[in-house]
Parts: sequence; structure tokens; C-alpha cells
Amino acid sequence: MGIRSRGKSIARVVAAACGLALVVASAACGGTNSGSGDEPVTFMLDWTPNTNHVGIYAAESLGYYKDAGINVNILPTAQAGAETSVENGVADIGFTTLSNVAAFNAQGASLRYVFDLTQKPVARWCSLASRTDIQTPKDFDGKTFVSFGSAEQTAVIRQMIKSAGGNGNFQTATAGTNTFQTLSSGKGDFGGFYVTWENVESKLNGPALNCFVASDWGVPGNPDQLGFAVNSSWLNNTKNQKKLQSFITATIKGYDYALSHPDTAADLLVKQAKEANLDATLAKTSMEDIVKGGYWTGKENGTSLSGKLNVQESQDYLNFQQSAGTYTD
Repeated sequence: MGIRSRGKSIARVVAAACGLALVVASAACGGTNSGSGDEPVTFMLDWTPNTNHVGIYAAESLGYYKDAGINVNILPTAQAGAETSVENGVADIGFTTLSNVAAFNAQGASLRYVFDLTQKPVARWCSLASRTDIQTPKDFDGKTFVSFGSAEQTAVIRQMIKSAGGNGNFQTATAGTNTFQTLSSGKGDFGGFYVTWENVESKLNGPALNCFVASDWGVPGNPDQLGFAVNSSWLNNTKNQKKLQSFITATIKGYDYALSHPDTAADLLVKQAKEANLDATLAKTSMEDIVKGGYWTGKENGTSLSGKLNVQESQDYLNFQQSAGTYTD
């Protein structure tokens, strides 16, 4: 999968984090569509299906969306990305990150971040464990970072290196479809992974990784808010507000089910997302790690999702990116 983000210039950072709590709080009240028939909602993924999306597939499979009066069409990610698809009206709701919302809005989009899944950092910056010359982020100095060309990621890596005592100088190589393969081929020295998916894959199938967390090495806040975004103009419609409330209520129910029944939810994901040919063992182990690590709830073995954003952690991270020159006013 690999960590993807977009580093673009941004004029206003603060506004990107606003409005989420009110939308989620309204959804928590259990608002559903009261009209006849199911209201259509299109949702676009950010990547190939994985456990980040398990609550959506669980809600669909278990009938939570139908009970809420909505008919959800889950779309595969488009080449242009979920953000552009939401901006252009191709999808009503898209899976994204808070920092991507900020970056797109700086370019003239008007996206609203309306649901946050991750309560703890899930990104890891890793080299192959066989690279004994890399013991701390300082050892990334002068090496090659496998990336998708993101200024945001560059700022994170540079800060980590400097915090560890290095100079913050490194080269970049474009990531292929599989970052493991890119590192194993020797075309790069380190890259970005998600602890709840690729790190699990590494433990199950190899190659072994040596990983670091950005917040442990001088990067403030939580860089890894993963969640949903909508277009502000779409949200201005009262009918769409009700549909969004219904969608989020049912989706939280789906994620809560997944946290309480991780193995069953993993099986639902594998069955529902047949096109992804997911490995059932990988999906189940990933869910076990998510529950034990409290990545979605903020506490170990938690089973209740808040869906709300920690605004202070978000702002700290966005301020860091602005200070680093990723966002220019």
C-alpha cells in the first residue's frame, strides 16, 4: 500500500480542522433518512480495500446502511484520487487524510473533513531490518527515501533526521506499486508504511522491517488523521446533511462491530472486497493489532469509536508543516 500524501502550498491551515465535531455529534444522535426508499450515497476509497475500510464493508454487509435508509455504492479509488473525485462530484464522500484536505483547499477546493478514524499515529518510517547500518533516523541521512514525491513527507523525514542528530539531507526515489520490492531491489533505503497493514504483512511474510514513529522523533501532533471528506457545496444541501448523518452513524456502528468482532469483520472484508484478493490471515492479524493497539479508539482493546478529530494534535501538525515550508501563505 505505502503511505501516500499530497504536499501542496496552502494559504489557510486553521480552517481545515473546523466543523468535524459538529457533524459527528449530529450523526451520533442517530439521524436517519425518513423519506420513502433508500437514498443513494457514493463513497470512494483512497486505496485498494484493506482494514482501514473494514467498518464500511461491515456496515454494508450487516445491513446497517439499509436500516439507516441509505444505499451506499462503494467506489474503487480513481487515478485522480478520492479528493478530486469528491471535489468534482464523482463521489459524495471520500476516504482521505486531514492534511490532504488542507492541501486541496489551498488550491481552491472546498472540502470538509467530517469523520476521523485514527486516534493514534499509524505511519511508520522503515528500512529493511537487514540494513544494520540504519539504527536511528539519523542514519537516513544521505540515503534514498522511497516516496510518492510529497513535500509533506519530506518535511517529516527531515525533522526526524535532525531530531536524531543528523543534517536532514537525503535523496528520493519514486515508489512503485510495492514499497517492499523497491527496498529489496536496492533502489531505495527506507520508506513509509502503515503499522496496521504493511507492518503486519512484514511480520507474517517478511521481509522484516526496522521502523520509527515520527512523533517519537520531533514531529509534533498526530500526522496520521485518516477519515472522510465531503464537498462543502454538497454538504450545504439539507438533504445531504441528513444522508451524511445517516452514513456516519451506520459507519461508526460498522467499525464498532469490527472492533468487537475482529475475526468476523475481517472475513466480511475479504468476502465483500473480492476484487482485492485479500489474504484472510493478513486481514485478521491486522484487525487484532488494531484492537490491541487502540489505533482507532485511543486505548488498548477499545471497542467504541468516537469518529472525532483531536483538533489540537491536528493543528500542531499542520503548523509544523507550515513552518517547514510545505504550506506557503
